[in-house]
Amino acid sequence: MTAPTVSRRKLIANSALATVAAAAPLKAYSASPAKLDLEDPKVRAMVRAKVQGSIAEETVYTFYRLHLYGYLNEGNLVPFATMNNLNITKWKPLPNGNYAGTVFESGAYCKFDTDEVLDVWENPITGEKRDVWPFIGGPIKAEVGPDGAVTDATATVKPRAQRIDIIGDTIFVASQSAFSFPNPVKPDQYPTESAGPTYFWDSHFVHAGKVADVRNPKLTRAGAFSQFQNLVSWHPWFGLGGKPGRTYGKAYGTKLASLDDLPKAARVSLEKQTPEIFETEKWTKPRLDFPEYMAWRKAKKG
Repeated sequence: MTAPTVSRRKLIANSALATVAAAAPLKAYSASPAKLDLEDPKVRAMVRAKVQGSIAEETVYTFYRLHLYGYLNEGNLVPFATMNNLNITKWKPLPNGNYAGTVFESGAYCKFDTDEVLDVWENPITGEKRDVWPFIGGPIKAEVGPDGAVTDATATVKPRAQRIDIIGDTIFVASQSAFSFPNPVKPDQYPTESAGPTYFWDSHFVHAGKVADVRNPKLTRAGAFSQFQNLVSWHPWFGLGGKPGRTYGKAYGTKLASLDDLPKAARVSLEKQTPEIFETEKWTKPRLDFPEYMAWRKAKKG
C-alpha cells in the first residue's frame, strides 16, 4: 500500500497549529468554536462543573476502579492491589457564577484486578503480611470556577486547570496537581512506615463528555468518562519505610445515575471495608485516613 503524500506547506501549517495549541492553556480548539464560547468565563465554569459533576443542587456518584502498583525508582511496576473507589459529591451553584462541591470518598482494597476483598495484604516487595487500612476522606470543600478548582486545606489534591479541549464530538476537562506536605509520620519515630520527611502526591485527571450534553440546557450534568493517574509516597500501612519509590495509580470510571448502578461486587467490598460512605449525613467532622491510621497503629502496638 502506497503511503499518502503530504505537502511541505501542510506540514508547516500543522506544526504552527500545534505550537499555538501548546501556548494557550485555557482555550479549546474546535471546528466550530462559536457553538460553545469558551472565551466567556461563565461558560468555562459551567463546562468544568457540568462535565466533572453538576451545575445544579444535586448529589453525583462517581465510581472508579483504581489499580495500584509499586515503583522502586528502577525496573517495572509491581502490581500491589486494586481499589474500588466511590466518590460522592454534593454540588450546588453559587451566586458568583461558580459551583461548589462537598466531597466524600472511600476506597476498599481488593486483590489486584479482582473484587476479592483484602483484610491482610502480602507486600510483594518485602513478603511481609500487613493489615489493610481502607481509604476514607471527607468532607472536602471545593469550588469550581472558569479557570479550575480550589480545594480546602484537608484536600491532598490542589488542582491546576489545563485547557478545555474539544476533539470531534467530545469535550475534555483536564487538570494536574503537584502537592507535598511535611510527613506527619516521622522517619525517626516510625522507620518501617514513614516514606520520609516530606510526603509527595501527584495527580492527573481527565473528565470527558459529549459536547451535545454540555450544550443541552435540559441537562444539569453531562455523562462523563473519568480517569486519573497518581504518583504518591508510600502510605504507612504498606510498611515500606526507608525504601525508595512511590505507588503509581491508574484509575478509570464514570458517573452513576444512582447508587443502584454501582457494580454489585464493588458495593459488597465497600460495605465491608468502608460502610460509612453510604451514610454521609452522619459525617459530622472530617475523616482523614492518615491520623486515623496512626491512632489505630498506636492503639494496636500499645
